[in-house]
Amino acid sequence: MTPADPEAPADVAAGRPVVASEVLHEGMVWDVVRDTVDLGEPGTVRREYLRHPGAVSVIALDDQDRVLLLRQYRHPVRQELWEPPAGLLDVPGEPLQVAAARELAEEADLVAGRWWTLADYCSSPGGSDEALRVFLARDLTPVPEHARHTREAEEHGMPARWVPLDEAVGAVLAGRLHNPSAVIGVLAAAAARARGWADLRPADAPVLP
Repeated sequence: MTPADPEAPADVAAGRPVVASEVLHEGMVWDVVRDTVDLGEPGTVRREYLRHPGAVSVIALDDQDRVLLLRQYRHPVRQELWEPPAGLLDVPGEPLQVAAARELAEEADLVAGRWWTLADYCSSPGGSDEALRVFLARDLTPVPEHARHTREAEEHGMPARWVPLDEAVGAVLAGRLHNPSAVIGVLAAAAARARGWADLRPADAPVLP
């Protein structure tokens, strides 16, 4: 990996003072929060957003460079979306890679022998503090039958498909895939492959900024 250009675009941590904060709605997974924020010279503003625990997702590639996608119903958008295995960071203190490995096993009955960080992103930074890490997982083996997770609710009976990476890229560019981790993960995996996988970060890379 070559050293980063110091002039290259890079997000930075730059929090502004929060002079007041209230929880407008306490939800099952996330809360709706209203903060009064001091922007300095422009004065104070009130901003409402979803406070979210964060999540991880996994681009699992097999030896033929096929990516695993699962079809799951997502009620807010009333669609069944093709997505990579993913899940919330809902276990306190759980490392990101451990959470991703748990989701890969629970949703896809797979264990990965090699892991890398593929991409980090904020899902909707104007309205939510949700941050996600997308992992790349390879050297895949099945979870033994006796140890498999019982899937429930929207995860019950999820169809799975191994899609050639180039075909998945085409589906993204054609507008047929809409899940953000699928879009970002597929395009990032294709870009990383085109660069000989040289830019991949280790699985335990720090989350920046």
